[in-house]
Amino acid sequence: MSKSSQILLEGRRLKLSNLDKVLWPGEGYTKGELIHYYAEISSYILPHLNQRPLVFTRYPDGINQKFFYQKNVPGYLPDWIQTFAWESGDKIINFMLAREKADLVWLGNQACIEVHPWLSCQASIQNPDYMVFDLDPSPDNSYPEIVVIALLIKQVLDELQLRAYIKTSGSAGLHIYVPLLPRYSYEEVRQTAGLIAGMVSTVRPDIATIERTVNKRGSKIYIDYMQNAIGQTICSPYSVRPREGAPISAPIRWEEIEEVSPDMFTIKNIFPRLSKQGDLFKSVLTDKQDLTKAMSYSN
Repeated sequence: MSKSSQILLEGRRLKLSNLDKVLWPGEGYTKGELIHYYAEISSYILPHLNQRPLVFTRYPDGINQKFFYQKNVPGYLPDWIQTFAWESGDKIINFMLAREKADLVWLGNQACIEVHPWLSCQASIQNPDYMVFDLDPSPDNSYPEIVVIALLIKQVLDELQLRAYIKTSGSAGLHIYVPLLPRYSYEEVRQTAGLIAGMVSTVRPDIATIERTVNKRGSKIYIDYMQNAIGQTICSPYSVRPREGAPISAPIRWEEIEEVSPDMFTIKNIFPRLSKQGDLFKSVLTDKQDLTKAMSYSN
C-alpha cells in the first residue's frame, strides 16, 4: 500500500493515510497491514460487534508508544457510521456501532488496534447476553496453570448445565463466554459469575484468586468476573492486541486448550485456520441460555 490513498469500499468513500507507518516495530507491521487485516476479518468479527457499543484502544505511534481509549466518537466520524447515545452522569457518550467492512477500515485508519464491545446489545442494553470470565495470570503463572483454572470453571458450568465457549485473549490469558438469553440484569449475571469464580478459587487457592487488588493477588491467576457490569467491555473475538507479533483473540475448541497458547494466533496466521474451521464462536451468537437454574443454585 502507498503512504496514502482514497478508496471506494462497498459504496463508502474512505481516505486512508500514513499507511506505511510502522505500528509493530519488531516485525515492521504497518498501519496498512492493520487495515488490511480488519478488512479481511470483517465477515468473522462483525457479527460479534453487531449493535454493541464499542470502545477502542488507539496507538497512533505504534504499540510501544502512548495509547488512549476512545469511547466518544470524534466529530469527524463519517456520516454513515451509526452511534449509540449513553447517558453517563451529567454527560452523553456517543459510542460507535460497527455494521460493515468500511466501519472497520475507518477504525484501522485511526490506528485502532483493539476493539472492545459491551456485553449487551443496543436493543437490550440493560441485559447482557454473555457471562464472561477473564483469566488474567500473574507473570509467575504458567500456561498449564491457566488451563487448570479454565477447565475447573468449565466443570462447574457443566454441572450447572451451562455451555461455555473459550478463546485466547491474544495477550497472556484466556476468555470464557457463557451466552445468555438477554433477560437478566448485569447484577444477577455478575453475582452468579462471582459465585462460580469463588468456588474455583476455593478449590485451587494456590494458583487462583478473585482478589481485585493487584498487589494482594500474589503469584495467582485472577478470575475476573467483575467485567460483567454495564459499560464494561472485553476484547472481541478476532480483535488485534498491541503485543509483539500482532496476536489476536482467537476462538478455540475446548479439546485443543492444552495445545495452544494465548498469543499464538496472529494477523498473519489466522486465515488458514478460519478457512478450515470457520468461526468457532459462531454458536455464541445463537446459543442463548437460561440462567435461572444457576441463579437458584447461587442463592
